[in-house]
Amino acid sequence: MNLIFFSRCVTTLLLYLGVGFLPLAAFAQTKSLVILTLEESEDTDQMRASIREVLRAAGLQEGRQYKVQSADAQGSPETASKQALELMRGKPDVILALSQPSAQAAAAHTTTMPIVFVGVTDPVEAGLVPSWGPSGTNITGISDVLPLSRRVTLIRQIVPAAKRVGVIYNATDASSLAQVREFQTLLGEAGLVMVEATATRPIDVASAARSMVGKVDLIYTLQDATVLKAYAQLVVTANQTRLPLLASDVAHVRQGAVAAMDITGRDLGLAAGRITLRVLRGVKPGTIPIEVMQKPPVYLNAQAAQRQGVVLSDALLKSASQVLK
Repeated sequence: MNLIFFSRCVTTLLLYLGVGFLPLAAFAQTKSLVILTLEESEDTDQMRASIREVLRAAGLQEGRQYKVQSADAQGSPETASKQALELMRGKPDVILALSQPSAQAAAAHTTTMPIVFVGVTDPVEAGLVPSWGPSGTNITGISDVLPLSRRVTLIRQIVPAAKRVGVIYNATDASSLAQVREFQTLLGEAGLVMVEATATRPIDVASAARSMVGKVDLIYTLQDATVLKAYAQLVVTANQTRLPLLASDVAHVRQGAVAAMDITGRDLGLAAGRITLRVLRGVKPGTIPIEVMQKPPVYLNAQAAQRQGVVLSDALLKSASQVLK
């Protein structure tokens, strides 16, 4: 009698907790995932691999517990829309959209099938969800937003005594100019002064950097197309003048910048994989707040630090996501 009572209690508890606490291997039917990509890239490759990594770690085997259908729109939003509609006919358990256009294409065709977007900077502005909190809809996901305020924090970590920050940009580029003005405001709030130098052509970048020697404590590169095209020359100048160079992404740390705070395709894929697991376990997408990276990974280049006169603290080295040597 006690055994029967105990069994009923356990059953009631499991029903109360819901499938969110059951192992995925317990699901009777193979789960179906659709992955939509606007255009193939190293980032999307990392996203897919990381999503699969999370599923594998949870005990799911592709082909047994879940199957994947993928579509690459080759850069065409119109193709993305057609592909999304076609794949939705199979009524997948989760649709993973690896870009804003892919997510918008999926959202245009369903208000019921779960959609997990990956790497959409501002999903509210994109019209995907009404707010950053639980949307109450069929959509959730992970944003790749990295506020410029985080980059100010990185400056303090790399060059604690810094007072003047050099920024090179193309003044004719409206997007770059907007970044620079926002960054200038944030630097001012942190008690730092921005020193500007402009470069209209990539060939002008190195000379712009040299003009800052003795005037700034470091150079911080934002996402300016002109500057990024001349990054190799900028690294040479930073090494020759021992002027610390900080970047906005890990790719330029690999090229020779001392550090960057960046969110990679792998980071986004791991987060998306965790969200996908929750949805597969029965959690409604509309109850899951939009995720942002609370502690964006820091990438360091130890050789660049040595060449540019930067001493990386033990605490920073230990906390870094990756240290290139």
